[in-house]
This record gives sequence, structure tokens and C-alpha cells, in this order.
Amino acid sequence: MNVKNISFERLVSRRMALFVSNELDLSGLKTSVEKFLRIAIIGAIIILIVAALAVYAMKLGALIAFFAGVASAAVYLVILYMIMEYMIDKRKTRMELVLPDLLQIASANLRSGIALDRALLLAARPEYEPLSSDIKVMSRGIFGGENLEDALKKLAGRYRSFQLTHAVRMMVEALRYGGAMADLIEQISKDMRNQQLVQKEVAGQLFMYSIFIAFAGLIAAPVLYGLTSQMIIVTDTVWKGILASNPGGLPTTGLSFLRPSPPKIGPVVYHDFSLAAIIIITGFAALIMSAISSGSVVKGLKYLPVFIVVGLVVFLVMHYAIGTLFSSIGTGV
Repeated sequence: MNVKNISFERLVSRRMALFVSNELDLSGLKTSVEKFLRIAIIGAIIILIVAALAVYAMKLGALIAFFAGVASAAVYLVILYMIMEYMIDKRKTRMELVLPDLLQIASANLRSGIALDRALLLAARPEYEPLSSDIKVMSRGIFGGENLEDALKKLAGRYRSFQLTHAVRMMVEALRYGGAMADLIEQISKDMRNQQLVQKEVAGQLFMYSIFIAFAGLIAAPVLYGLTSQMIIVTDTVWKGILASNPGGLPTTGLSFLRPSPPKIGPVVYHDFSLAAIIIITGFAALIMSAISSGSVVKGLKYLPVFIVVGLVVFLVMHYAIGTLFSSIGTGV
């Protein structure tokens, strides 16, 4: 069966297809729902099969291999969704940075006697992308007979932005009930600029919290895991020597429950656990730092790979640096 002949859009519910279509519009991706679903579904199937075969080759059992494949495919789909959410937030941020300037120019155009739709179109300069392109699309719809209120609402729906939605709502109310549109748009522009200044001041005041979280995730946690990992290696080496000297086992101290025994967790298991824990800690550190500094968790996705790589490098450097100090007792993993 040829994959190109399969309609992937029919493999999902209509509600899911509409959700994907809306997300693609908000992110600004110039791709169809069919193409995106093809990438998502085929990629998930390939990852499921490869991960399942890899785990099964490790002789961990068919059931564990199946669940590992499903988990890997789910992670792949979550990553695709998070990338799309990041692009939506990035596009919204770019729009909100230029929105006050565009509204200021539109207000000046209104004062010269131009209609609202024409004033917005003349204010849509190339440097105000991507908002300029969407305003031009809105203007083409108005010239084609679309109502101005509906066109403005569609424009607001192309972004997940409270600021643009609020501005459009105020314009629509002014169109319905009358009012000084030029003064209204100018005041909206001033309020947006003031809000952006307040956000920058708040981000500056919370900068110390961001530094603390970055230090805890990138330095403190990897160093502690590296130190603990070497301590377990040393302990394991000491216990191996003790058990080799006492094949019959250690004598009790008079009470059976006080009999010493070696640790149940081996160095290799703890080393793998440390790697997984550092990936999780550094990942959440990037997201929390972004939430504190910018108010958006999604913006932390661009820091996620850097935080994870730095955390792992610090752990491995600390792990082998401490290992050299105890080289006379034991070696690293």
C-alpha cells in the first residue's frame, strides 16, 4: 500500500483535525493538516517500532518492549506539540512588540480622515510582520464584501494574544456605539507600551530568582549527583573487599536485625538514575526560569536543550574529577 494514497486526516476525529488546523494557523506554519498528520503518525509508528525492537533486543520482555515503544511514540508526539506551542508563543510575542507602533500609526491615519480598515492597511508596514501580512489578508476580505467587525475578529483569532483581542474588542464596541476611534486606538497603544515597560521592570526584579534556579539546576544538582555517584562507587568497592575477606558473611552484633549488609543499589544503576534525574531537573529549571522571567513556560523550550547539555556536562566532569581523587580506592563507572 502506497503511503501517499492514505488520507491521514480521516484517521483522526474531526475535532482533532480542527484542533490541528487551528494550531497550525496560530503558529504561522504554511503546511496542511494532512502533511502535519502524516509526519506525526508515520514518525510515531517508526519510533514505536524502533524503540520496541531495541528494548526487546535487550531481553527485557515483550510487554516491557511494547510499553517502551508506546512511551517513546508518546514523547515524540508531545515534542511536536510543544514545538508548535513554542512557535505560537514566539509569533504572538513578535506581534505584540510591534502592535503599539502599528496602532499609533493607524491612529494618525484616522485623524487625517481615513476609514479604519484603510488606516490599518496603510499602517501595515513590512517591518511589522507577521501582523502586516494578516492585516493585508483582512483588507482583501473586506474588499470582497466581508463585514469589518467580522474581519477584525478573524484577525484577533489568528493570534493567541489577550492584547490584540482586547484592542479588537474595543474597536468593535466603538464601531457599534460610536466614539472617537482615533483617540481610543492611541490610548490603547499607550497602555500597551506601559504594560510592556512594567513587564520589563518585573522581569528585572525577578532576575535574582532566575539566577538561583539556574544555579540549582545547572550546578548544584549535577555536582551533588556526581559526588554521590562516586561515594556509591567507593562504598561498593569497600564492600566487595569486605565480602571477599569474609566469605561466610559478617558476624552479627548480638542482634540479628543489626547485621551489616552491602547497599542494594549498584553504581551503574545509580549512574543511570543520576542522568535521568539531571535531565528532568535541568528541563524543569529552564521552564520555571522562563515562567518567572517572562511569564510564559513555553518560552523556556528554547533554553531546554542548553540546560540539559550543560547539566550533563557538569555531572560527568564532576563524576570523573572526584573519581580521580579516589582512584586508589575505586574507579568510575
